[in-house]
Amino acid sequence: MPMTEIDEGLVRSLLQEQHPDLAGLAIREVAGGWGNQMWRLGDELAVRMPRTEDAPDLLRKECRWLPVLAPRLPLPVPTPVRIGEPSARFPKPWTIMTWVRGEPLDYSSISRGDHAADTLAGFLTALHVEAPAEAPIGEDFGDHPKKCTGGFDHFFHAVVPDDIADDVRAVWDDAVAAPEWQGPPVWVHGDLHPANVVVSDGTLSGVIDFGAMFAGDPAWDLAAAWVILPAGAASRFFDVYAHADEATIRRARGLAALKSLFLMLMGQNGDRGLPGGKPTWGPAGRAALDRVLRGPQPHP
Repeated sequence: MPMTEIDEGLVRSLLQEQHPDLAGLAIREVAGGWGNQMWRLGDELAVRMPRTEDAPDLLRKECRWLPVLAPRLPLPVPTPVRIGEPSARFPKPWTIMTWVRGEPLDYSSISRGDHAADTLAGFLTALHVEAPAEAPIGEDFGDHPKKCTGGFDHFFHAVVPDDIADDVRAVWDDAVAAPEWQGPPVWVHGDLHPANVVVSDGTLSGVIDFGAMFAGDPAWDLAAAWVILPAGAASRFFDVYAHADEATIRRARGLAALKSLFLMLMGQNGDRGLPGGKPTWGPAGRAALDRVLRGPQPHP
C-alpha cells in the first residue's frame, strides 16, 4: 500500500495556500496514525493528511457524516472544520479537524473501569441508532463473523500461542454459529481499539478515527467491551448498554478475539520493524485476548 511522505514544510505551505488565516498556528507532528498522518495545529485543531490509497474516500466519509453524528454523541469526536483541496503540491484532499484531548489508550491505561464501562455504554447507546438509507455500508468491516473466517485464520496462525489455541478457536466458532443481526442497520464506528480511543483521568474521554464507520451490526462496536475496557468491566458494560441479545454478545466476543489477534499481529510487525507495524499494539492485543478468554462472560 503506497504511502506519501509528508513533512512540516508541506503542511505549512498547504495552509498558507488554502487556509492562510490558520497558517500562523504552531504545527507539531502527532505519532501514530495508519491511513492518515496527523499534525497538531495550535491547541484546538489537527491537520489530517491521507497517506494510503483508500484514505481520501474514508476522509470524505468522515466529513459527510461526522457533523451529523457528533452533536448527539456524549464524548468528543473529531469534526471537520476545513477541507483542503487537492493541488499540484499535494494531490489528495486533506482536512482540518477539531483536536480531541487525551492520551491514546495504546499509550495509556484505564484505571476507572466502572466509569469507563458506563461511558462507553452511553456513547454506543447514543451512536447505535437506525441509520438512514444513504449511510455507508461496511467494506473491510461489518460482515457476520462467518464471512470473516479467512482473516481470522490468517491472524490465528500468525500469532496465537499453542497453549490457548483451542480456547481462541472455540470463541470464534461460537461467534460464527451465532444468528445474524436481526435489527435495522445502525450507525457503527467499526474500528474501536486502543489507538482509536483517548483517555484522561483514568477513563475514556474521546473517540477518534471514524474512517471505518458504517451502517450495520452493532456487534462490531460491542467487541470493545473486551478490546478496550479493563478486566472485569465487560459485564457492567453490557448491563448498562442493556439491549444486546445473546446472539449479538456471542458475535461481539468473537469479533473481540479477531480484533485482538489483529492488534497482536500489528505489534509483531512493529517489533520486527516492518512497514506499518505498531509495537504498542502487541501488548494491548494480548491483554484484550486474555480478557476475551478469561474474563467473566456477561449474560443478557
